[in-house]
Amino acid sequence: MTDIIVIGAGTAGMTAALYALRNGKSVLVLEGDCVGGQIANSPRVENFPSVKAISGSEFADNLFEQITALGAQFELDKVQNVEKTADGIFRVKAEYGVYEARAVIIATGAKHKKVGVPGEEEFSGKGVSYCAVCDGAFYSGEEVALVGDANTALQYSLLLSNYCKKVYVCTWMDRFFGDKALSDALMQKQNVTWIKNVNLTALEGGEELSACVFDNRETGEKLVLPVKACFIAIGQQPDNEAFENLVKLDKDGYVVAGEDCTTATEGVFVAGDCRTKSVRQLTTAAADGASAAMAACKYLA
Repeated sequence: MTDIIVIGAGTAGMTAALYALRNGKSVLVLEGDCVGGQIANSPRVENFPSVKAISGSEFADNLFEQITALGAQFELDKVQNVEKTADGIFRVKAEYGVYEARAVIIATGAKHKKVGVPGEEEFSGKGVSYCAVCDGAFYSGEEVALVGDANTALQYSLLLSNYCKKVYVCTWMDRFFGDKALSDALMQKQNVTWIKNVNLTALEGGEELSACVFDNRETGEKLVLPVKACFIAIGQQPDNEAFENLVKLDKDGYVVAGEDCTTATEGVFVAGDCRTKSVRQLTTAAADGASAAMAACKYLA
């Protein structure tokens, strides 16, 4: 029997494990994919307090080594469902085993939606990015493209326009689906060009991205943009279906929870990008992990 099972080995999950371990609790971390979550794919992290620069993979490795040195148990096993028994014990069923704990912290994160075109995986972290806040400054003075048409895309475009030489905003239709104030502000930028009615078909380059290839949806004409980076902002997608019997999900599939990280079920907590929140960054994931762990320890006490 484990005190706390943490589902997810991203920044939020591993920070939760860290705080729980330092409070004398036994912890099992279950991860269905790879250690580190989204940040592990970032070539460089420069927005975490006190750390001037570090690769995302090194950041994740350091955190993993920190929690295992403190005694965290780890299993690479994808969770399928969680049940709370009549005596208050949580039974976590995964692909390869069944685990039991007195409390559960859900930290499954959210994945950026991908376009699914040739070169997208190849150039991920090498010019293809899903977070302008994280990676935009690396392309200061360069020409970049952004694919997307909602609020996040508009916010990213405005941010990029502050330090990029040129920002090509490429949309599937001939309109934006975000706040009018954002689109109006974007259209005032002299270094922003809006390219409408285009479909991204390929990402090309050598060791790094060098071009985005589009088809015009109206004319069929091919368009090649020679850019150093392509920021894709078409939304995020959580993976919380396995827990819908224990927690409340919003219309987009995020676990409904506030800053205290508590859920609709006593003993179940949530941390990081998989919960309802307005800011999803490395620092907020770590903050959630600490809050969820402290709430879980209080519950166990």
